[in-house]
Amino acid sequence: MRYPKWIIEKAKENKKEFNFSDNSILIRKDIKEYTTNTICYEALCPNKGECFKNKHATFLILGTICTRNCKFCNVSKGKPDPVDLNEPKKIAGLIKKWKIRYAVFTSPTRDDLPDGGADQFANTIKEIRRISPETYIEPLIPDFKFKDDSLKKVLDAMPSVLSHNIETVKRLYPIIRPNSSYEGSLNLLRSSKKINPKIPTKSSIIIGMGEEIEEIKQTIKDLKDNNCDIIVIGQYLSPSPLHHPVKKYYTPEEFEILGEYARQIGIKSVISMPFARSSYKAEEAYLKWLKK
Repeated sequence: MRYPKWIIEKAKENKKEFNFSDNSILIRKDIKEYTTNTICYEALCPNKGECFKNKHATFLILGTICTRNCKFCNVSKGKPDPVDLNEPKKIAGLIKKWKIRYAVFTSPTRDDLPDGGADQFANTIKEIRRISPETYIEPLIPDFKFKDDSLKKVLDAMPSVLSHNIETVKRLYPIIRPNSSYEGSLNLLRSSKKINPKIPTKSSIIIGMGEEIEEIKQTIKDLKDNNCDIIVIGQYLSPSPLHHPVKKYYTPEEFEILGEYARQIGIKSVISMPFARSSYKAEEAYLKWLKK
C-alpha cells in the first residue's frame, strides 16, 4: 500500500529537521552523552525531527526491551536488562538542560519486575520535580498487570497527567495485543480517577490496522465512559514488513471527523491527525484540558 501524499510530505519535512536542525543535532548529542533512551528512536517515531528541532524528546525508562509481543510496536522483545537506578537523575538533568516545560516519558512493559516498574516511574517523577519544579510531567505507563498498588505508586508521586494507551479497538486485541487486555486498560484509567480524581487521564488510539469507523467511535466512547479526559488519535505506520500491515490510511478530513465526534461526546481535549502520537502536542493537549 502506497503512502499518501500527506504522509510523504510530512516525513520529508521531519527528516530534514532531524538531520540539519541545530537543536536536533544538540539533542542527539546529549542523548548519547547522558546514555538515555527515547521512544523516539525505539518506536521509529515519524515526529522526532519536529520534536528534536523544538528541543523535546520522549524518554524511555526501564531499558529498551519489552516482555510482551504487540504486533504494531518496534520496541525490541526479549529478556530486559537490569534497572538503571541512575536513570531518573539523567533524565531530569536533560529536562533541565533543555528547559522542557512539558516532559513525557514511558517504558516498555516490564512483566519481569514485581511492580512492573512503578518504582522507577515514581522516582523519575520525583527527580524531575526536584530539579525542574515548573515542568509539567506526563508518565505514559504500561498496565502493571493491573495492580492498583503499582498504579498508586505512580499517582502518589503527583504527575500532571496519567497516560495509558488503549492502542486499538477491542476486536483487534487478540491479534494486535495478544498479551494485553482492552477491558483491563479501561479499568486502569477508571481506577486512576478513583485513586486521585484531580489528576487527568489520557489515552491514545492508533488507527489503520483493520478497524471500522464505528469501532473507533466505540473505543472513544469507552474511553469517555471510563473517565478519560484527553485522547490522541493517530495513523498507524507499520515499522517493517514483519509487523502488522497497514490496512488503511485515513485522510486528514477523516481525522477531523473523529476528533469532532470525541469532542461532541464530551472528551475535554482531543488531538486527532495522521502524525499524532501519545506525546505529540502533549503540552497543547494538557493546556486544552486546563481551560475546560
